[in-house]
Amino acid sequence: MTFFQLDDFLAGWIGGASSVIVGHPLDTVKTRLQAGKGYKNSLHCIITIYKKETVAGFFKGLSFPLASITLYNSMVFGFFSNSQRFISRLLHGDGRHPSGMLDLTVASMMTGLVSVGLGAPVDLVKIRLQMQTQPVLAENVTLAGNGSVPFRSVGLRTQPVYRGPLHCISSILQTEGIQGLYRGAGAMVLRDVPGYALYFIPYTLFCDWLNPKGDSSPHLCSIWLAGGLAGSISWVTATPADVVKSRLQADAMYDRKYKGVVHCIIQSYKTEGLHVFFRGATVNAVRGFPMSATMFLGYELSLKYFRSR
Repeated sequence: MTFFQLDDFLAGWIGGASSVIVGHPLDTVKTRLQAGKGYKNSLHCIITIYKKETVAGFFKGLSFPLASITLYNSMVFGFFSNSQRFISRLLHGDGRHPSGMLDLTVASMMTGLVSVGLGAPVDLVKIRLQMQTQPVLAENVTLAGNGSVPFRSVGLRTQPVYRGPLHCISSILQTEGIQGLYRGAGAMVLRDVPGYALYFIPYTLFCDWLNPKGDSSPHLCSIWLAGGLAGSISWVTATPADVVKSRLQADAMYDRKYKGVVHCIIQSYKTEGLHVFFRGATVNAVRGFPMSATMFLGYELSLKYFRSR
């Protein structure tokens, strides 16, 4: 058996597609809470989106994540599984040797670091599409024949900036260059390197606890529960870095307020206090469970099917 296996990537793609469909509505709510204005809490955000945009508002920007995040999850799960085998082969001489805690930590943190290369542009486009219905505070509005008239407290709703994912990518490249696609990548590294360690390690531990004998593959209910709990833990602990990332990525749509990760942290703290870094934590916890439960269940079932043939 070689340590590199393609079926991990295929199973990750299938699991990723199912998790995107399940999690996208709450992902939209999470993004609006973190980077938008005028929402009191999660429930108020949900009601506001529904009233103003109907059910379709929760699925804004879905086509791009469905195409791209499935590829992203394919890369994440494929890289993680193959990294585990590579580390086991390197340290123990056998790619099938059970991974210890250190092996899992190294493989998951490496996965988090590598994932940013593809994940940062994907997240950026998704957030820009999700946020383009938000009101913008205009400092000055030029009225025909009246010069520049200040409207500092007036919320102006702009027309959608982007016609779709490809137009969004093209616009960012034209206005911000290739580096524009990686805006918020630093915050994403801070989120995903520890975040994936707190994703794959709890999943492995929960599966072991739910299947103490280890004489057979975990039951489907055990996979579902372990995946859901791991997702909630990972997303809640990653919320502070996720808030900073979302703000940086949504920022350049209108007026750029943040110079970088540190400046965003300082400004957010000064203007909104410490609690701002936990905005969307409840949504992340709720959303993380079904998304990750579906992700791991789809992955494990697909992998079992591929390897039984």
